[in-house]
Amino acid sequence: MVLSMGPLRRIRQRVSDEAYFLSGHAEEEMYADELEEGDVVHAVMHGLVSTRYTGDPLGTRYRVTGPAVDGRLIHVVCRFHDTGELIVITVYAGGSEA
Repeated sequence: MVLSMGPLRRIRQRVSDEAYFLSGHAEEEMYADELEEGDVVHAVMHGLVSTRYTGDPLGTRYRVTGPAVDGRLIHVVCRFHDTGELIVITVYAGGSEA
């Protein structure tokens, strides 16, 4: 199921503007799955918002599912910080549902 394009446009804009931050957890998971920052950017720019998590008291999280540079399907879970910056919470490789 693909959700509204509004959040995806905002996410892509933050990535294009380099107004995003990779959390330590995201960096650890990227390393474990042999992913790099370029894979995150590629997935966001070519993927879709596959899930929206609205029950988090820190704010809505979005899971963007898209291809890494090498074509592997990856997931990028992120949220908008109060400052407007995008925080990438975690990144992982895998199927469409995880």
